[in-house]
Amino acid sequence: MTGATLEVLALALVPAILWGFTPIFDKRGMAAGGGSVQASMVVVLVDSTLYWIAVVALYGRSAFAGLSLEVLIVFALAGVVGTAIGRITIFVGVDKVGASLNSAILSTRPLFATLIALAVLDEPLGPITGVGIVVLVAGLAILTASRGGDLGGWQPRDLLWPIAAAATFAVANVARRYGMLETPISALEAVTINETAGLVALGAYVLAVGGRDVLEKPAASYRYFVGSGVLTTAAMLGLMAALGLEEGRIAIVDPLVATAPLFTLVFAAVLLRDVERVTRGVVAGAALVVVGAALITI
Repeated sequence: MTGATLEVLALALVPAILWGFTPIFDKRGMAAGGGSVQASMVVVLVDSTLYWIAVVALYGRSAFAGLSLEVLIVFALAGVVGTAIGRITIFVGVDKVGASLNSAILSTRPLFATLIALAVLDEPLGPITGVGIVVLVAGLAILTASRGGDLGGWQPRDLLWPIAAAATFAVANVARRYGMLETPISALEAVTINETAGLVALGAYVLAVGGRDVLEKPAASYRYFVGSGVLTTAAMLGLMAALGLEEGRIAIVDPLVATAPLFTLVFAAVLLRDVERVTRGVVAGAALVVVGAALITI
């Protein structure tokens, strides 16, 4: 194995580990009295700020050159759907079913992306994709019967929150993919537009419903959500660095990044024992979901 390949593997594991640890912060923040909209607002404010700093430092005045109004609208809509709506549903899912279950179910994104491609683009399903879907659905069934996750208990209908989050991210990813194909801007510039649009949408919602009720939360919850935002930013930058290398092929990077739920299981078992349980069913179900998602991606 060459040094370049080892570098790709190391960089790809950075977002896997960080996105595996992020749900721990999210769960702690929610347990400390935080709210889903507040959490989304804080995380997006932090990562948007850091992305803008990176864009200005790297590109200066040449940033967003060649960006058309059509593509700007595409990225903005992706931000509203994937960042604003998607993040809110993520935090509700973390609160209701726990970090371990929520993280595992979020890995079903490739399933929804495949179904969208089938319905909208009339793309055929290959045999490996079909096997991946079967494995992934089996993993979801095991997770539903696992009796793991939040110690306060949850109902099967609560799993609709992380499933909804996965669906919104899949829709947003299709839009982002279209935008990236239609414009020469970098992934960093694209994600900056995406997160900024999500921040604007969240800010408008907070103002519409009354900012005081939404944002008046315990200080401890803010500290956890700021940490989540920093980890999210670092994970995305690590992912872009891995994909930016000559040998950073999607087929190598994506399956490694998709192992994030397995890291969440380890972290949750050690750090969240007072608020949730990691059962054998959770481990088995999460493993099947990750394998199924990898097969669908391939």
